[in-house]
Amino acid sequence: MPVIDAVAPDYADTVRIIAVAGQSDLDSTRAEAEKLLSNVEWGLDDSVWDLYGVRGQPVSYLITGSDIQVANWFGAAGEDALRAALDELVALGA
Repeated sequence: MPVIDAVAPDYADTVRIIAVAGQSDLDSTRAEAEKLLSNVEWGLDDSVWDLYGVRGQPVSYLITGSDIQVANWFGAAGEDALRAALDELVALGA
């Protein structure tokens, strides 16, 4: 999450980045989000886990506004890989 949070401001005008937590309660999630995130929106929604077949964290999905999945990966991504994936998303008209 620190890499995503650090990169997010550079894409603020073109990409909406949302961290979706699950399998916890709202107060615990809020406390963690306040420690980890300053540039990324977050929410608590277990239904997203089922929708995308998520079995563990961290996992990332890049989806265009027209619901086209551009990329997904399990685990942390380095800054260069994350920027390349976000650039591809922007090129498709996120």
